[in-house]
Amino acid sequence: MSSEPEHLQRLRTRMVEQQIMRRGITNRRVLEAMTRVPRHEFLPGNTAEDAYEDGAVAIGHGQTCSQPYVVAYMSSWCDPHPGERVLELGTGSGYQAAVLAEICGEVITIERVEALAESARKRLDRLGYENVTVLCRDGYGGYPEAAPYDIILLTAAAPKIPPPLFRQLSDNGRLIAPVGPGPQRVTRYTKQFGSIHRENGLDVRFVPFVSEHFGDDRT
Repeated sequence: MSSEPEHLQRLRTRMVEQQIMRRGITNRRVLEAMTRVPRHEFLPGNTAEDAYEDGAVAIGHGQTCSQPYVVAYMSSWCDPHPGERVLELGTGSGYQAAVLAEICGEVITIERVEALAESARKRLDRLGYENVTVLCRDGYGGYPEAAPYDIILLTAAAPKIPPPLFRQLSDNGRLIAPVGPGPQRVTRYTKQFGSIHRENGLDVRFVPFVSEHFGDDRT
């Protein structure tokens, strides 16, 4: 974003230093990605100053763009590396997808609200994120056509993890999701030799993961 006004870069740098690094996030790839991604482009209708404040922002259709610290926290827990393939469930504005796309090789992101999926697709295309694919569908079943994934990230709160997602996770893959009723807890599942290991992290509040398939694990 070299052609943008310098004050926008200063706002992003301040966001990363004051809201993220001071709270203990040290993953260099994530910090650099969040310094590059123009968050204000993902929050139409808000001023640039508002976009870089420490808080979640409503984006319509009952959805929000998470506060920068939460995006950084969940991205760090993904432990993203160059060349990895990511599946995200809950595209929203596309901001989280853009952060991971700055690091990883490919990001497939699923959004069930058609208007949000279309606006995110256009925004990501306009900003040059050629390694992001936006799909509009129910995310419960994941996207087996492109599996396995090194990272699967849910950006909505699930009462439980849909079983198809574990099947689509690669060996040594990481699945990160806010789990449970509000407030939820960010939870990381790591798949090793076919077994799933679970770790609990930050308490958060996310909008619910909506799917017609919850309660039917045959999907």
